[in-house]
Amino acid sequence: MAGNSQRRGAVRKPGSKKGAKTGSGGWGRQALEGRGPTPKAEERPYHVAAKRKAGAERAGATGTAPRSNGRPSGGSRPTGRGKGPKKSGSATHEMVSGRNAVLEALRARIPVTTVYIGTRLEADDRTREILQIASGRGYNLLEVTKPELDRLTDDSVHQGVAIQVPPYEYRDPEDLLDAAAELDQPALIVALDGVTDPRNLGAVLRSAGAFGAHGVLVPERRSAGVTASAWKVSAGAAARVPVARATNLTRTLLEYKSAGCFIVGLDGGGEVSVGDLAFSVDPIVLVVGSEGKGLSRLVRETCDAIASIPIASAVESLNAGVAAGIALYEVAKVRAEA
Repeated sequence: MAGNSQRRGAVRKPGSKKGAKTGSGGWGRQALEGRGPTPKAEERPYHVAAKRKAGAERAGATGTAPRSNGRPSGGSRPTGRGKGPKKSGSATHEMVSGRNAVLEALRARIPVTTVYIGTRLEADDRTREILQIASGRGYNLLEVTKPELDRLTDDSVHQGVAIQVPPYEYRDPEDLLDAAAELDQPALIVALDGVTDPRNLGAVLRSAGAFGAHGVLVPERRSAGVTASAWKVSAGAAARVPVARATNLTRTLLEYKSAGCFIVGLDGGGEVSVGDLAFSVDPIVLVVGSEGKGLSRLVRETCDAIASIPIASAVESLNAGVAAGIALYEVAKVRAEA
C-alpha cells in the first residue's frame, strides 16, 4: 500500500551467502574473450567427418576398407535426383548400379575404387560372379544398408549392388603426338566434334585400339567424357588408348596442323571418298562430327580435306562410332599396303 513505511522491500537477507559487490573484479573476463574460430569438422573427434577420416587413415595403413558408414573416403555425395539412368556421380567419382550394369563393367575391367553390396542380399549367379571378381582383383568391398545404398546411387534401382568408378585421367593433346613419335609412326588421331553420347566415344575407342590409332581428342565442353558407359562399350580399349581433352578444339587442330598433321573431316558431302585419301600414310587427324549436326563451321574451315563414306541413299547418316571405325580401317589398310 502506498505510504506504508512498514512494507518489506526487495532486500537481501543478512544471512545470505552472497553479498553485495560493486563490480566483477575481472571474474567474467574469460567468458567475454570468446573461444576462437570453430574447428573444422575433421578436427572434432565426435563429428562423423572426423570418424570417417580416421577410418580412411586406418584403412590406408592396414590395406583394408573402412566399414563405418559405406560412404567412399574423400568422395562427395552424388548430386542430382530422379530415377532413370543407372549411373550417378559427381566431379570426383561416378556410381554404377544394378546387377547387370555392375557385372558388365567388371567384365570390361573398368577401374573400380569400391564395390558396395547390400546387407541381406539375395544371391544369384550375377552377384556371385561380382563377388568373385571383386575379391580376386582385390577391390575394396563394403557391405552397406539399403538406405545407404539408396543414397549413394541417387535412389536408382541398384538391386543391392553398386560400384564406384574413379575419375578418368585425361592426357594433354601433345601427348598423342608424343605417343606416335615414341613408336616412330606417323600420327593417327581421332578428334570428336560435338559427340555427346559416351557410348559413341566408347565405340570410337574400341575402333582406335583395333586399328592402331595413337589417341582420341575430345573438347572439354559439349562433348562426351570417359564415363562408365564409355568404358563398357570400349571393351577395355579405354585402358590402352589415351584420351586427351582440348580447351578449344579448333585451336588444337591448328596446332596439330602446325606440327605436320593433315586434318581430315568426315562428312556426308565430302569431296573425296575416305578410301581414296591421299594423306593416309602421313600424320593425320580424322575429325568426326555429331550424327545430327555434323562438323561445326570453324572445325570444317580448319580441315585440309572433307571425306565421305559412300552409303545407300536410304540411310541419311552413320553414327560417330561407326563412321570412325570405317575411316580408321581404310587408313590402316592403306598404311599396311604402303
